[in-house]
Amino acid sequence: MTSLGKNARVAGILYLLASIVGIVRLIYIPNALFVPGNAAATAGNIAAHEMLFRFGIFSELFAAALWIFVPLALYRLFNGVNQGLAVVMVILGSLMQVPIFFMNAVNDAAALLFAHGGDFLTAFDKPQRDALAMLFLRLHHHGDLANEIFWGIWLLPFGLLVYRSRFLPRLLGVWLIIACFGYLALSFTGLLFPQWENKVFGFAQPTMLGEVVVMLWLIIVGAKEQGLDAAEPLPGS
Repeated sequence: MTSLGKNARVAGILYLLASIVGIVRLIYIPNALFVPGNAAATAGNIAAHEMLFRFGIFSELFAAALWIFVPLALYRLFNGVNQGLAVVMVILGSLMQVPIFFMNAVNDAAALLFAHGGDFLTAFDKPQRDALAMLFLRLHHHGDLANEIFWGIWLLPFGLLVYRSRFLPRLLGVWLIIACFGYLALSFTGLLFPQWENKVFGFAQPTMLGEVVVMLWLIIVGAKEQGLDAAEPLPGS
């Protein structure tokens, strides 16, 4: 296996692992424990399944730690295509996203404290604690909406690098660029028109599958060594 192929597979494995771990808190925990519009039921589920919720917090922190290395692995793969774009990809993909993931874990910790109760929370009655737990879960969701901006725009330099590289199919680069606008549409809709968020997610989801295809391509197919020399230079590169 060539060094380019090894870099591609390492990047793909890290990308897939971080995504799978992140899905636990992003999708599984909300579907399993949260009851929309019902703070008491949601807080009760969190208290009754405390270990599962704690695992969700852990999974988010672990995914965030892994995500530090995903753009760096991709940088190793693409810096020969265009170093400037590769640096921008790392900044938008890692330095901007990871701190928000960690802050969102703090929101979950606060929600758990209110759902669980305790001696120092006796100043709040049960309905107040339930409402505050729901408040911090909503703040977590709004943190995700803010982070979706970066989930989107980091795919723009990433997609351009794939498109220009010639050692990966150009279609994958185009798909990543389209996914960028899918995430942005979902973020802006959730922030400005939350009543339409679920409907927009249904339309945007096929664009986001481009990331899954890229992960699997990097792992299974890898990259063609001869494509690096044929990579198209960007203006000013």
